[in-house]
Amino acid sequence: MFKLKQRFWFLLHGWVGLPVWLIFCAVCVTGTIAVFSHELTWLTNPNARAENPQNLPLKPANELIAAVKAEVPDAEVGSVMVMEPYLVNAVIFSTAKAPFGIAYVNQYTGKVQELNYGMNFITFMRSLHGWLLFPWQSSYSVGYYLVSGMAILMLVSLITGLVIYKNFWKSFTQPKVRFHQGRKTLLTDLHRLAGVWSIWFLLVMSLTGLWYLLQAILWHNDIEFYHEPNILTAAEVPGAGQKQIPPYSLEDALIIAKQTLPELQPAYIMMPEHNRDLYRISGSGDSVFFDQYSYTVFVNPWTGAVTDVHTPAQMSGLEVISHIADPLHYGTIGGIWTKVIWFLFGLLLSGMSITGFMIWGSRTIKAARAEPVTSYTTSEVNS
Repeated sequence: MFKLKQRFWFLLHGWVGLPVWLIFCAVCVTGTIAVFSHELTWLTNPNARAENPQNLPLKPANELIAAVKAEVPDAEVGSVMVMEPYLVNAVIFSTAKAPFGIAYVNQYTGKVQELNYGMNFITFMRSLHGWLLFPWQSSYSVGYYLVSGMAILMLVSLITGLVIYKNFWKSFTQPKVRFHQGRKTLLTDLHRLAGVWSIWFLLVMSLTGLWYLLQAILWHNDIEFYHEPNILTAAEVPGAGQKQIPPYSLEDALIIAKQTLPELQPAYIMMPEHNRDLYRISGSGDSVFFDQYSYTVFVNPWTGAVTDVHTPAQMSGLEVISHIADPLHYGTIGGIWTKVIWFLFGLLLSGMSITGFMIWGSRTIKAARAEPVTSYTTSEVNS
């Protein structure tokens, strides 16, 4: 009975990964690259580097926007993204001819170092990993469901792997890799060893992936779980047809936001899209596990009043999960060093998906060759 149980768990462990091996492997590889997408961009594209040999101070966001408008006079700037200190700021804009553009602006010199119209390497890798470049229809993407659904298979693979690998904890103190007992034995040892040492990583990827699956379902059914402030009323803005520039600039809004929330480190700034919209200044704060959009101050561009402040303390349960999932999934909780750890374990996970497929394939081929060949007579075939 025990052997039957072991065989069941082994078969389940293999079949969970085999049918979708290519997708799973692609998700692992692209996710590993996506962790270091910013660093790879810095390495391969000099225009993405925020070089500052003269030790100049940071320029305010409004000067960066002005630099973009000097390069592209008809640019409508929608947002400003602050990356790592060694990367330039990204100013997102649109024009009459280009619905989407990204300007790489050096935050120290104020120089526009590159204009991108379309998808760059960072957005390409994140999109490829997140939804396999499948198109979005209304509020869902089939690719997003495929990718997030891998979390279920990953969790089942983890559980079944621990069931069939007895005394797996010995691999922490007595790792075993047999190099001289054939290719199959070596692959099996490497697969098991990598799996045991990656238990924590597999669990983190599975749980965050399950959240992304739930998030997709919520989006698809138009269930709001995130905070969205009320826009201004018609009485609070100039009359219809009047074209006026709000008296409070972005620089003013940033000062007001910093005074309101001193711990705020702006990382994402959204400009008002229309007369009734607000400045939205989001960033990180004093909570390590929350992403760079967890602290937000909303400022009225007409009066300079703070209409809303949103921090982790005001978040619902689902909203908390949405803001801690990305740092855990991409390893940004501790900066470059945690990214290195996530990258290395991402390589391990990618290797496990490949070795697991190779082990399963070799066992399947061997079993097929071992099956007895049944001979049929002519009368049996015709009957």
